[in-house]
Amino acid sequence: MIRKPLALACAIAAAPAIAETPQVATDIAPVHSLVAMVMGDLGTPDLIVTPGASPHTYALRPSQARALQDADLVVWVGPELTPWLSKPLDSLSDSASELALLTVDGLELLEFRDHFEGAEGEADHEHDDHADHDDHEHEEYDHEGHDHAEHDHDDHDHDGHDHAEHDHEEHDHEEHAEHDHADGGHHHEGTDPHAWLDPEIARAWLAAIATELAELDPDNAGTYAANADSAGEALEELESRMFSQLESLGSIEFVTLHDAFQYFEHRFDIHSTAAVSLGDAADPGPARLKQFREKVTAGGLSCAFAEPQFDTRLLDAMLDGQGIEIKTLDPLGSALQPGPALYPQLLEEMADTIVSCAKS
Repeated sequence: MIRKPLALACAIAAAPAIAETPQVATDIAPVHSLVAMVMGDLGTPDLIVTPGASPHTYALRPSQARALQDADLVVWVGPELTPWLSKPLDSLSDSASELALLTVDGLELLEFRDHFEGAEGEADHEHDDHADHDDHEHEEYDHEGHDHAEHDHDDHDHDGHDHAEHDHEEHDHEEHAEHDHADGGHHHEGTDPHAWLDPEIARAWLAAIATELAELDPDNAGTYAANADSAGEALEELESRMFSQLESLGSIEFVTLHDAFQYFEHRFDIHSTAAVSLGDAADPGPARLKQFREKVTAGGLSCAFAEPQFDTRLLDAMLDGQGIEIKTLDPLGSALQPGPALYPQLLEEMADTIVSCAKS
């Protein structure tokens, strides 16, 4: 892929910082990147979900809780992605603002999908099924390893706090139970929250972020608007180049560990064949695993995609003996440096990885 320099940071309008620039907290790295584009030289947002962790099941650290409490504005995707964040946001001061990006007007939002929906023996996600399941491949999957690997604090201690800072006494386990799979906190119907993977939606979010910041900081409203416009134009150019890159692939068949890529597929007209778990990242039941295995053994797959946020052992077991290469597709940009350049880099890396799948 031939790339033109995005120069997003350089394209952002320069302006002198003021003493009372709003303090902003964001949920995930792609949203942090979009906010950083809009803020430019005026300030740097805080990032709540540590790079490398899954936003679906994250345990909030005390330092991150303080960042929320100190924020003048919290920008997040919404409770559809991070249900555990709703309760801390309810305790924000009356002077703090909140922008749930999935509520922005005019978005082309997608519902959760299931590749196997309507099939005989449709997948069941209840943990009661797991208790009766004696499938060897599923027994190899360590649920504890899957869950805790998503937010291993020893591996992802980027803010200088040691593991002891994550005080489980301070974490509200009742809150955690609200989104536990066994209790039905994850819903398999409703809005798919992975909307940042559609760059057209991201451009709409840039404008909404600029508007929200302008209300809090009217003296710099022009700068926020100019920054959002510049970043949006750069993303539009990137999207055009990615269209050219991806449309040359023709039809490819691939499967994923977690159905997180629907928006990217929808925007660039590529389509996955199946996913082990649905978009809410809930553990799959035995019926779903059987259907996925049947899809894999039917042949014709170019590759499979794992994510760095999730344990890959279940996917390894499902693909055992099939000779299908597993590549990593990262919707959160876990290995990238947080900041304004992360979001376009994330999209480019995803496109490159899918192209490499088609050529493998």
